[in-house]
Amino acid sequence: MVVILGIESTAHTFGVGIVQDGKVVANVKDTYTTESGGIIPVDAAKHHREKGKEIYEKALSDSGIDETEIDAIAFSQGPGLPPCLREGLKFAKELASKLKKPLVPVNHCIAHLEIGRITGSNDPVMLYTSGANTQVIAYSSGKYRVFGETLDLGVGNFIDTFARYLGLGFPGGPKIQKLAEQSKNYVELPYTVKGMDIALSGILTNLKQKIESRKYSAEELSYSVQETVFSMLVEVAERALAYTDKKEILLAGGVACNPRLKEMCKKMCDERLKKTEMFVPDNSLLVDNGAMIAYAGEILFGAGIKTPYNKIEDLDIKPRQRTDDVEVNWK
Repeated sequence: MVVILGIESTAHTFGVGIVQDGKVVANVKDTYTTESGGIIPVDAAKHHREKGKEIYEKALSDSGIDETEIDAIAFSQGPGLPPCLREGLKFAKELASKLKKPLVPVNHCIAHLEIGRITGSNDPVMLYTSGANTQVIAYSSGKYRVFGETLDLGVGNFIDTFARYLGLGFPGGPKIQKLAEQSKNYVELPYTVKGMDIALSGILTNLKQKIESRKYSAEELSYSVQETVFSMLVEVAERALAYTDKKEILLAGGVACNPRLKEMCKKMCDERLKKTEMFVPDNSLLVDNGAMIAYAGEILFGAGIKTPYNKIEDLDIKPRQRTDDVEVNWK
């Protein structure tokens, strides 16, 4: 029996997950929110510091596992907001020292990909849509390669900024989704796809101008944002499928919780001449969570990738670590 505990702290969420022999037995999280404005990194880090012990104890309780049974502690090393990552690493180091267990550093983006195995996905193109990250990723030649990505800001941050322009709080995604469901009136927006990359800053500027003009309702603009940007995401994902000749697409990241994005991706898969299967983890595993860190951590731990508790001072956060920086030597 192998028990891995995972700690997620890259941005607004502090999560603790526990995986036992490939099965998620606990997945507890708490998310920093605001009534207005966006995420403030130092405040989010304070949230993590204050909530960490409570979330950890709840995860142990949910799993029915005693902390002495834990074999290793996985943590999200990067990419992410430095103040938030530091809180997660500090918590992980303190726990490792207390329990005398090794630490397993996990790339947050790769954790989103590896948890896809739980759906039965084997070799997908992953459409990864979160706050800071928007990438099309697939395994090739020893690494998870980025075949396409945003050229400026992540789609989640884009939506949150748009929500802020409308006077809504953080996170903005669920609020924009609800507004979009109340309209079918499409307002033309810039559509910026460059090969397998997308750009969103120009759309954001255009939206700000439209909001200031007061010619369009929040519902109309929210609907138009989803239809435009999600179409861009589906286009680059399909192009990556054609380029890599893979037969699976995996959705990942918090924005993938949006039912309209899922619907558009499913339609693309159904209409392709080459059979393409779509895999989507449960929403609790799409958003930032500790279970995906634990799940990826178990895979890495099984491959011997770990740092003994008496050498953990050498470990540090990697806020700018890219998906394709990681040597995938566990496949």
